[in-house]
Amino acid sequence: MNSPEIIQLLENLKAVDESTRSQATAKLWQLWFEQKGELGLELLKRAQFLLESGEVEKAEKLLTKTIKSYPDFAEAWNRRAVLYFTQEQYEKSKGDCERVVQLVPYHFGAWHGLGLCLTALGNYYEAIGAFRQALAIQPHALINQKLILECTALLN
Repeated sequence: MNSPEIIQLLENLKAVDESTRSQATAKLWQLWFEQKGELGLELLKRAQFLLESGEVEKAEKLLTKTIKSYPDFAEAWNRRAVLYFTQEQYEKSKGDCERVVQLVPYHFGAWHGLGLCLTALGNYYEAIGAFRQALAIQPHALINQKLILECTALLN
């Protein structure tokens, strides 16, 4: 996933022009979701539908099965991290976020999610580090700047 296209998209995340940044952000998410083709995308959509329908256990089982079938499918790990986070299972979510950033070190969404998990667990120093990683990739993402400030305030 370190193609010339990805390198250009990562550069575009740093652009002054908001439209350029938005397009790069959307394209990266698209690439992550479509990493395993139509089948992978369909599995993620099905899991999201189950989650939105309140069938959390079924969504978790589908994502876990998807991860077992495609252990390098970063977005399946990320979707399960989101599911765990919404269920306040912060340690599990943290572990999945860590796996995502091992697979895709420039996954700003997983770095952000990792920061949220660490914040929820009271690990503010580590959370600041994760938000800084997200910010290094997406420097105009004001939410990460805000969260760094909030975590810094919680250290005092």
